[in-house]
Amino acid sequence: MNWIIPIAFLLILGSLGSALFFMMRDKGKSSKTVYSLMLRIGLSIVLFAGIWVAHTLGYIQSTGIRVSA
Repeated sequence: MNWIIPIAFLLILGSLGSALFFMMRDKGKSSKTVYSLMLRIGLSIVLFAGIWVAHTLGYIQSTGIRVSA
């Protein structure tokens, strides 16, 4: 889990960057921007569901906010 989450974040940021690139280059004439944003939403949902399932199965534990005195 320590390397899956950062890779998923990088994929999400890459998809967001490609959507920005297509939006600036195509000026709205193609649907590549929409597909890139749909991919980003799909990856975000998969990441959220994966974190939820990993927490439910006990692969990751929540530690809360620790305040040092």
